[in-house]
Amino acid sequence: MSTHDEKEAPAASHVGGLATTQDVERIEAPVTWKAYLLCAFASFGGIFFGYDSGYINGVLGSQIFIDAVEFAGAKAVSESRTSLIVSILSCGTFFGALIAGDAADWIGRKWTVILGCLIYIIGVVIQMITGLGDPLAAIVAGRLIAGIGVGFESAVVILYMSEICPRKVRGALVAGYQFCITIGIMLAACVVYATEGRTDTGSYRIPIAIQFLWAIILAGGLMMLPDSPRYFVKKANLPAATDALARLRGQPKDSEYIQVELAEIVANEEYERQLIPNTTWFGSWANCFKGSLFKANSNLRKTILGTSLQMMQQWTGVNFIFYYSTPFLKSTGAISNSFVISMIFTVINVCSTPISFWTVERFGRRTILLWGALGMLICQFLVAIIGVTVGFNHTFPAPTAEDPERTLANNISAVNAQIAFIAIFIFFFASTWGPGAWILIGEIFPLPIRSRGVGLSTASNWLWNTIIAVITPYMVGTDKGNMKSSVFFVWGGLCTFALIYTFLFVPETKGLSLEQVDKMMEETTPRTSAKWKPHTTFAGSQPTDSAYLKQESV
Repeated sequence: MSTHDEKEAPAASHVGGLATTQDVERIEAPVTWKAYLLCAFASFGGIFFGYDSGYINGVLGSQIFIDAVEFAGAKAVSESRTSLIVSILSCGTFFGALIAGDAADWIGRKWTVILGCLIYIIGVVIQMITGLGDPLAAIVAGRLIAGIGVGFESAVVILYMSEICPRKVRGALVAGYQFCITIGIMLAACVVYATEGRTDTGSYRIPIAIQFLWAIILAGGLMMLPDSPRYFVKKANLPAATDALARLRGQPKDSEYIQVELAEIVANEEYERQLIPNTTWFGSWANCFKGSLFKANSNLRKTILGTSLQMMQQWTGVNFIFYYSTPFLKSTGAISNSFVISMIFTVINVCSTPISFWTVERFGRRTILLWGALGMLICQFLVAIIGVTVGFNHTFPAPTAEDPERTLANNISAVNAQIAFIAIFIFFFASTWGPGAWILIGEIFPLPIRSRGVGLSTASNWLWNTIIAVITPYMVGTDKGNMKSSVFFVWGGLCTFALIYTFLFVPETKGLSLEQVDKMMEETTPRTSAKWKPHTTFAGSQPTDSAYLKQESV
């Protein structure tokens, strides 16, 4: 160890070859910049999520693609086929996230993500042959398979990052995942814009083919990273856990820091195993739903908390903004260039997310979710009120030879005000609920059920993503619900529900190790959790005849 490390070494005793400490502030090794970069790299997986969500709308607008999927000269892909092509990805991701929970416990967090990259590549290859044979079959089958790969990645990257990141910056580093999602959305918009003028199959094959790059970068980079030390502890492989932790913290394997942190992980795992013993495959899933609904630290409550956080992230209406707001705004006649307005929203999304890197560690997860929900509901209700009074809902016919159904807004200034509040809404989402929900689902589950809990929570995100994508056209379609601006009352009401839910049920996990989060949820309530301080270590309070602690550190 360095001279600095020796001076700062924690006061520790030695138990069974591993050092332990009673100092709750010294249970984690200091981290080098190299180690920070190792932890941050995994967030690159967010590019998958964002790019896959963003590129398909551009592909569906390609005339070459339309001719291939429909017939030569068709104006657009039919509504039923569009729905199938768009939603089939979410179907794959839903099941992929659930399967990933098992895979992460069987083969490890790192190798599950790499396997997801390989599945994703297979799906991309199949999508590339669209236009040969039955084109609809190729794009649908390819997106289904690619979706399974995205499900693996979206669930396990969060799990992996939560388990390897240092506690004091875990929130900021996991927020990097959401930042990469926003970058993926922006890259997709740029690629689609750059290829939309092509008159060959490159207009849709290039946006599809670029997905290879994300899979190769993520899989190749992870090959050089260690797996999660907590996975190795779960598998009772202490030497591998020691080696992985030393690499992640940039410390020698025989460092007292490494031994103390490892002893804490091991002691917590043994404590949790007393509460959640090993069982059958079915029993391990059933463990996620055990306990009382009225007990804050029960597995059932934690599973409901994780799945409902992801549900409410979708309930904010953010996907309506990105998927439907541009044609919605354009239909008023006040907006002429749909790409410009969509890029404005996308850039705000990208630039606002890094704010959470600081706020999530300075003010905490619970705090930013509360203020975020408040800001979003105010913006949504203002958009709705302006729209039904003087904005979106008030237009007059202004047909042209090119567009006989063209309309113009009566009050373009009011529409611009609505656009401004939508932009402010995106700021609040991107800096709070966007990253906040992902951070919390990686922190709230105990190690024995963590992989499955995160898998269920991620699957909830994709399920509600699909549901909202399916029902929204029926809410705003001119030949269906035709709610116009009134749809923002729905999103505002749901944001109000998210505010109340956060106040009552979401705990504060800032600055705690994953093991301390378990203890905090046992000893406090969500509303008082921010005041909770760790008062003892697991390793210091565990019996000295621990089976793990008797193993020699290598």
